[in-house]
Amino acid sequence: MAGLLSIDGSQGEGGGQVLRTALALALVTGRPFRIERIRAGRLKPGLLRQHLTAVEAAAQIGSAAVSGAELGSQALTFEPGDVRGGDLRIAIGTAGSATLVLQAILPALLLARTPSRVVLEGGTHNAYAPPFEYFDLTLLPLLRRMGAQVEARLERHGFYPAGGGRLVVDITPVDGLAPLTLMDRGPVQISARALVSAVPLDVARRELTVVHEQLGVPLSALEPVIVEDSPGPGNVLLITLASDAVTEVVTGFGDKRVAAGAVAGGACREARTYLAADVPVGIHLADQMLVPLALAGGGTFRTLAPTRHTTTNAAVIESFGVARVAFDEQGDGTCTVTVAGEGLSTRQV
Repeated sequence: MAGLLSIDGSQGEGGGQVLRTALALALVTGRPFRIERIRAGRLKPGLLRQHLTAVEAAAQIGSAAVSGAELGSQALTFEPGDVRGGDLRIAIGTAGSATLVLQAILPALLLARTPSRVVLEGGTHNAYAPPFEYFDLTLLPLLRRMGAQVEARLERHGFYPAGGGRLVVDITPVDGLAPLTLMDRGPVQISARALVSAVPLDVARRELTVVHEQLGVPLSALEPVIVEDSPGPGNVLLITLASDAVTEVVTGFGDKRVAAGAVAGGACREARTYLAADVPVGIHLADQMLVPLALAGGGTFRTLAPTRHTTTNAAVIESFGVARVAFDEQGDGTCTVTVAGEGLSTRQV
């Protein structure tokens, strides 16, 4: 076993991404790590319930020895053993994001020796986290193009702050992932859905009117949806930008302190920025693709100027020695990202 890797949790954007990527890479490489100053860049540093749940789930599938796994902890040691697939039920216990917890365990389960079914209960539609539709429509299709066999379904919506959502992910392991290149986007078809739970339907209609006016989306491609299965109230606007290369989903999360028009306006601005750049990979997808491409041993994509999330993720990947990540920023605000490494396979997990 390689020596204990020391990780500074305050590096870069200083949030939970550092921990999640470290957990994912420890599981697939077998390398233990100690992380200190966990989430030092946040108002409430240390492990919140969502992050602790990710640690516990990673420890379970990786037969890991863990110290420091408690709420509020700002230091953690994680020593993985053999990765095992199977049935895994994870209850976050709050509205913490289920898709963010998945980031810590999905890479290892893709390369495990046995199939897995993961049932996650918690938040499925949270601000500052990818909602289920993003995971299902944007990320998973690209993983399948790389050879992954994974399916997901949403069984119950869980909006912040009530949570209580449930999603199920079925994973059939593969020997390894294939590199992927995403350099051109092509024409885009735009549609949008506005979900409301215990919120007036007129909120959804107002949001979609803004999408129609600002993005020119035909009314036939706009859908207000009443969600009846959520334990609590919520609202999310989902703008889908579908091309041959990728389906991007831009989100706007409703907030009782923010007018529906402002929620939709913010999402439309992000969508216009993506469309104007003529790149296939959006700013959030850029950071989420780095770990899969590192597992595959390579890949290249065009995106917008990298966020601190993306550069921080690249730094953690390089600290594990699994791949190198290069950013070639252009004068027009776009960037070509290249991931290069030897790749990982089932035999190493």
